[in-house]
Amino acid sequence: MSMNVGTTERLLRVGAGTALILAAGLGWIGPWGFIGLVPLLTGLAGYCPLYTVLRRKA
Repeated sequence: MSMNVGTTERLLRVGAGTALILAAGLGWIGPWGFIGLVPLLTGLAGYCPLYTVLRRKA
């Protein structure tokens, strides 16, 4: 499993995921905000399984 997400995109994913989780945790948005775990984890890992399926490279 090699990295397939670039540095800028990783930062954006971590930021967006954190913001969604925080907003859901504070009750600003519904529990669907915990879907922010997906971009957070893919940003931290630097790997997106969907990109592998679509054959996209960093």
